Amino acid sequence: MNWKDCVRKVTPYTPGEQPKKDGIIKLNTNENPYPPSPKVLSEDVEMKDLRKYPDPTIGDLVRSLSEYHGVKAEQIFVGVGSDDVLGMAFLTFFNSELPIAFPDISYSFYPVWAELFRIPVETVPLDEDFRIRIADYEGEKGGIVFPNPNAPTARLLPLSDVEALLKAHPECIVIVDEAYIDFAPEGSSALSLLDSFPNLLVVRTFSKSRSMAGMRIGYAIGSPELIGAMQAVKYSYNSYTLNRPSIIWGTRSVEDEAYFRETIGKITATRERFTKAAEEYHFHVIPSSANFVFASHENVPAKVIFETAREAGIYFRYFDQPRISDYLRITIGTDEEMDKVLELFRKMGL
Repeated sequence: MNWKDCVRKVTPYTPGEQPKKDGIIKLNTNENPYPPSPKVLSEDVEMKDLRKYPDPTIGDLVRSLSEYHGVKAEQIFVGVGSDDVLGMAFLTFFNSELPIAFPDISYSFYPVWAELFRIPVETVPLDEDFRIRIADYEGEKGGIVFPNPNAPTARLLPLSDVEALLKAHPECIVIVDEAYIDFAPEGSSALSLLDSFPNLLVVRTFSKSRSMAGMRIGYAIGSPELIGAMQAVKYSYNSYTLNRPSIIWGTRSVEDEAYFRETIGKITATRERFTKAAEEYHFHVIPSSANFVFASHENVPAKVIFETAREAGIYFRYFDQPRISDYLRITIGTDEEMDKVLELFRKMGL
C-alpha cells in the first residue's frame, strides 16, 4: 500500500476572502464594524503569564457566561470560536448510522465536518422563500443542526417551530447554531427551551455581536450530560483550547452589557435603513434577523454587482451555487460604509 492511499481526502470549507488592501469596505465575512467593548481594550495581559498554559477549564469565562445566561457552569462548553465548538459537537454526538439533517442552503461548514468525521447526511431543501419547514424533517434522524437566524439567508425560524422540531425528535441531538441571534428580536433564542429538552444544544459566538472575531471565542449551552460528553472528547483531543488573552478579554466583554446593547442597536438600525434604501434600487431583500442581508436584484445578475463592487474596493459575499447564485450576502457595516454601497448602486444605475 502507498502512503498516499492512507491520506484522508476531504473538500475543505472555503472562508470569505480576506483582502489586504488599504481603504476597502469589507462586507463579506459578517464581522462587526465596531470595536470590542472599551473594557476589553483597556485590559492588559501580563506578558510573564503567557509562558504558562491557560486554565484548561476556562473557569473565569465559564463563570461569567453562567451568570450572564442564568445557567449552571456545568452547562457551558467554551471553545476556539463557534466552529471549534460545532466541530466538537459533531464529533461527540453524531455517531449513529442514521444521517444527520440540515438545510440545503445553510452554513457551508456543516457538510465539511460531516465528510471529515464520516457522518451520513440528509440535506433538507428550504422552501421557495428560503424558509425551514419543520414538516420536512419527519422521520428518525442521527442528529439535526441548523443556524437560527439561518446563514446566508438571514431568515429567523420562530421559536415555536424550534420547539415543535425538538418535540418531534427526542431521539437525537438538535443543535441550534445561534451565531447571529443577538441581532434578532428579543425572545427568539432557543435558550428558553433548555429546561424542557435535554437533547438541545445551543451554540453561540463572540465573533459577531461582541466584535471579537479575531480572538476566536465560541461556546455551547446544554444539559450537564451533553456538556460533560463534549468535555470528555475535548480532554481526549486538546486540553488547552482557549488562550489566556481570549479568556481575560472574553470575560471583560460579557461584563459590559451596556456597550453590547449599544452596538447591536446601531447595527440593527443601520440594517433596517439600508434594507429600505436597497429596495428603492430594485433589490429584493429577504427579511433579516442577522447582521447581514441576503439580496438579489430584479435586473442585474448578482455576479456582475459583486465584481463591479470588488473593483470599486467594496467586498460582498457571492455564492456561485444552485438556488442562490442570483443573491449577494452583504454584511452591515457603519452608516458611512453602507452609504458608500448605496452610492455605488446609484453609479451603476441600479
